[in-house]
Amino acid sequence: MTARIERAQFHRARSASKKGTRPLPIFPSKAARCASTEDHQPPSLSPFREQGINRGVIPLPFLRARKVVDSATIPVIRSTAIMLIRIASTFASLVLLLFSLGCQKESEAIVSIALHPTNAEILYVATNDAVYKSRDGGQLWERFPSFSARRVTTLAIDPQFPATIYAGTMADAVYKSPDGGQHWLPHNVGLKEHVSFINQFVFDPTDHDQIYAATTVGAFYTKDGGREWEERMAGMKEVHIVVSIAIHPRDARVLYAGTTGGIYRSDSAAMGWKKINNGLISEQELMGAMALGVNVIVFDVVNPDILYAGTTKGLFRTITHGEQWERIGQSLPDLFISAILLDPTQPQTLYIGGPGGIWKSSDSGQTWVAVNKGLGSLNIRTLAMSARDSRILYAGTNGSGLYRSTDAGANWTALPLTAAAPRTG
Repeated sequence: MTARIERAQFHRARSASKKGTRPLPIFPSKAARCASTEDHQPPSLSPFREQGINRGVIPLPFLRARKVVDSATIPVIRSTAIMLIRIASTFASLVLLLFSLGCQKESEAIVSIALHPTNAEILYVATNDAVYKSRDGGQLWERFPSFSARRVTTLAIDPQFPATIYAGTMADAVYKSPDGGQHWLPHNVGLKEHVSFINQFVFDPTDHDQIYAATTVGAFYTKDGGREWEERMAGMKEVHIVVSIAIHPRDARVLYAGTTGGIYRSDSAAMGWKKINNGLISEQELMGAMALGVNVIVFDVVNPDILYAGTTKGLFRTITHGEQWERIGQSLPDLFISAILLDPTQPQTLYIGGPGGIWKSSDSGQTWVAVNKGLGSLNIRTLAMSARDSRILYAGTNGSGLYRSTDAGANWTALPLTAAAPRTG
């Protein structure tokens, strides 16, 4: 029903646009250009590092350090702190700009991969410039250039109505397609004034219209498929950047949020959050902004008491609902973990990706072997596993595009984003 309503809205908007009463809310195509910072991703730059420079966190101790602070001076102090953070952020952006100069094919940086829940041949891929769709497992692609002016940061497919696609952007929050990517409509009520950068979408397993969004200014929730959003940050107001969210596969009230200050858990559908960092990071380290980035959280679907967390400082596991974390994977060559996959048919089998390539464990993370044969770049940004066949994996890199494995990571084959003309209508 929701999809039909939104298709009707789209056609009304298009009709109005033709009459000159209202512009169609779709991004215009952008002329080809070289070495733009919107298009280029430095080879070693990871998603979280990219996110971290866009928002600053003002630690509360900074404002509370003075014993006596006149109430009239607090706004001045806060304003000054914000200004300094913005200056630092601008400087970091300039450094990245200098680092990223040069020409790079748009397909080299794979931002996000979304796989159809039932049809193994259908998948969506986001690059810096566009969203691509394949109906044959990645051999041929349809290109949707609607996002050429706004950088896509994440994709998600409605698990109940797979023709409905959500796209998070760096500049303009949430866009939704009711027709498999052909058209995109903004869904930003409650977000527009606050959020520009979307990190992740997570669907309630019992109701696909209930969605949680991890953003650079906190966690947000919608109960109507993105029509309206509301902030859900009670209990973690000191944290601005929420990088990842995971929802319990059997109890939709239980959520975990990975942030720049560690991990939080909610037992009330995100109405309230509790910090659960025991064994993860010390309180002394948390005094600084962005002390620990939790890039991804994954449940063991067989035993949801077990969770894995990939962070900027290594791989962690809990067997106690997050009350206590332990460091695993000490033999991994890089501490930065950008992606985790867990085989639902064999939960002891894990894959992780990061700047050090793809690694596989068959014993719940105790020992690891590299599975990088055929990859043109070891800088892994995202991983995805087919819901129909866990041997089929996809890897998105920051340097050499998209890859596919049909033998559980033993061998990888490049999938160039060779695009045909987009369909019309």
